[in-house]
Amino acid sequence: MPELPEVETTRRGIEPHLLNQQVERVVVRNGRLRWPVPEDLDVRLSGQRIRKVERRAKYLLIGADAGTLICHLGMSGSLRLVPAGTTPEKHDHVDIELASGLLLRYTDPRRFGAMLWSHAPLSHRLLASLGPEPLSDDFNVDDLYTKARGRKTAIKPFIMDNAVVVGVGNIYASEALFAAGIDPRREAGSVSRKRYAVLVTEIKRVLARAIEQGGTTLKDFVGGDGKPGYFQQQLFVYGRAGQPCLKCGRELSEVRLGQRSSVFCGKCQS
Repeated sequence: MPELPEVETTRRGIEPHLLNQQVERVVVRNGRLRWPVPEDLDVRLSGQRIRKVERRAKYLLIGADAGTLICHLGMSGSLRLVPAGTTPEKHDHVDIELASGLLLRYTDPRRFGAMLWSHAPLSHRLLASLGPEPLSDDFNVDDLYTKARGRKTAIKPFIMDNAVVVGVGNIYASEALFAAGIDPRREAGSVSRKRYAVLVTEIKRVLARAIEQGGTTLKDFVGGDGKPGYFQQQLFVYGRAGQPCLKCGRELSEVRLGQRSSVFCGKCQS
C-alpha cells in the first residue's frame, strides 16, 4: 500500500501539470472502486479549472471552483499523466482529460482506491477525524505525550493510529521506533515525555528523508508508470527479521502487533 511519502511524491509529481488547467472531460470506465465513483463526476468536473492539488494524510485533494475531488490510491492504485488519446489498459479506470493535451489517468488493479466529490473535503467523513500531519508543527511532543496518557496499547500501533497522527505506516513506524531506541511492544502510556520528544523527531526525520528521496522520481509521473514505490533507503529493522542488527549485531526479533509484523532489536530498543 502506498505510504504517506509515496502519496506526497505523487502530489508533487502531478501538481505542476494540473494547476490552472481546465478539465475537458472525465471518462469513468469502471466506477466500482472501494466506494462508487459519482455517476455525475463528468458533469461536476468538466469545464472546471483546477486551483490546487493538496494532500491530507494519504488522500489527494484536487480542488476546483465547484468542489474537490478526493482521491485515495488504496492498495495498488496510481496516478500518472499521459498524452490524451493514449490507449487505456485493463486496469485504467478513470481519465481526467485536460486542455493541455495531457490526461490524468487513475490505474488500480485491485480497485480498492477511491474517487469521491466533496464541497467541504476536510469535513468529509473520511477526513474529519484524522490526527495532525506528522511534518507539521501540530505534531509535537506535547500533543503525542498527552494522547498517550493512560493508553495501554503498544506504542507501535498507537503511532500508526490515524486519529493520533496520520501517515506513520508500518515501515516508517518500525524505523522511527528503532532510531528512537523504543521497543515497539512498550505500552504507549508508559513511555516518558523525554522519549516521546526523541520519537517525534525521528518520525519527522524518517518521513522527510523518504519524501526527499522521492524527489528523484518526479519525472516518472509524465509518460512513466506513475509508481514511485518505496524509496531506496537503508532499512535498519523493517523486513530484516532474523538478520543481525546493523548497530549492535544482535539477531533481530519479530512479533505481531495490531495484526502487523514488527521487527526490532532487543538490545537497542527498550
